[in-house]
Amino acid sequence: MGEEVGEYVADAVRVVRESGLPHRTDAMFTSVEGEWDEVMDVVKRAVAAVEARAPRVSLVLKADIRPGVTDGLTSKVETVERHLGA
Repeated sequence: MGEEVGEYVADAVRVVRESGLPHRTDAMFTSVEGEWDEVMDVVKRAVAAVEARAPRVSLVLKADIRPGVTDGLTSKVETVERHLGA
């Protein structure tokens, strides 16, 4: 069995939730939506929270930069659900 990391992941997710930015956490990732600098600040603080307690930090970062788009976390899922219901 692999290392238990749930406690460390919770530390990072706590930082994201406390940021006030739109976010969504699932079994594999936490998505955060906002302006570049504010999102990168949250990422940096989330990594620091894990780094303070864990022997290492692994991070996967994917960015979808689309000026003028807001509420993408919700609208993208709603679009897929609309197509599934059709």
